[in-house]
Amino acid sequence: MAAKAKSKKNKNVKVDEPSPYSPAQIKKFVAEVKVEFLKIVWPDKKMTLGLTGIVVALTVVISIYLGTVDLVLGKVVASVLR
Repeated sequence: MAAKAKSKKNKNVKVDEPSPYSPAQIKKFVAEVKVEFLKIVWPDKKMTLGLTGIVVALTVVISIYLGTVDLVLGKVVASVLR
């Protein structure tokens, strides 16, 4: 009997939660996004340009390296298959 009483207590009771797509929930979400967006610390123009330059330079270097490796391996495979 004790087990039967426990099973009745553990039944999932569905709580009426508002839909996340209701206008009130969407308005609340947008307000929270605005609050979080104000906490962002944006880098200045000099920092942004410097980091962009680094990314572009590394992209060029890595693409040259990978292109060279591809060319060399392609020639090695072609010479082995002859």
